[in-house]
Amino acid sequence: MATLVHFLLSLLARLPLSWLQGLGACLGRLTYHLSPRFAARLEENLRSSQIGKSYQVFQDLVKQSAAETGKGTLELAIAWCREPDDIAAMVRHCNGWEHVEAALAAGHGIVFVTPHLGSYDIAGRYISSRLPFPLTAMYRPPKLAWLEPVMQAGRSRGKGKTAPATGAGVRVLMKALKAGEATIILPDQVPGNGEGVWAPFFGQPAYTMTLVPRLAQVSGVEVLLFTGERLPKGAGFAVHIEPLPEAFSGDKEQDAATLNRAVENLIRRYPAQYLWSYNRYKCPAGVTPPAPQQG
Repeated sequence: MATLVHFLLSLLARLPLSWLQGLGACLGRLTYHLSPRFAARLEENLRSSQIGKSYQVFQDLVKQSAAETGKGTLELAIAWCREPDDIAAMVRHCNGWEHVEAALAAGHGIVFVTPHLGSYDIAGRYISSRLPFPLTAMYRPPKLAWLEPVMQAGRSRGKGKTAPATGAGVRVLMKALKAGEATIILPDQVPGNGEGVWAPFFGQPAYTMTLVPRLAQVSGVEVLLFTGERLPKGAGFAVHIEPLPEAFSGDKEQDAATLNRAVENLIRRYPAQYLWSYNRYKCPAGVTPPAPQQG
């Protein structure tokens, strides 16, 4: 199965970007209409964010989000199968690379942080191609076991490396950072039992990882936010890099809330490009649910 999927992704990766995204948009809309679970979660999460406050704005965002989710799915073909030079040619501009250069000049390890927003895999491949050392991406093994080798092979192209979201994977990240290298973490992934705390995310309690604030406390490590904005009409992508707007305090709950606020601010810039269908508010096995909200 993995071989077949890789073959299909390789074929899709040969399509012009506008064609691939057009197919992806159709896939996203079709999934929205055929999968009640997908549609319900997308609508529920988007509604709870209160980004689309009027009925019409909300309905437009729902339609756009479904289409953008499909685009992001098929863009994995590019992220996992195309060469670094091909991906670099699709990135029309990169804002904030000076923050990376400053960290490199200081000899700091870099924790790149991005949510499930826009073309995060393509942006990660682009950043990796510009770094003078390997970039280690943390990932949570997919439920479909046969997909894991495809994912690992794609994210390991060029100078990329991968580390599972386990204790062993965290040790791999720490080793890379202490060597002055870089890592990528998706902070809105729901962590396992004991790896997070409850913190507000768009006003709702979400089990939030404590790993990013923990890594930020390590001497010589810098945290940078980044996004891969999907430009309209198949025009390509824009990568944006910036420092955290608020420093971490060392308190787990406060730092989780700080991290979520930073993620929220990124999402508000391109709300239709966020993966609203992701089950962000689930309670992991073994975790005590949050206390009921008042009011």
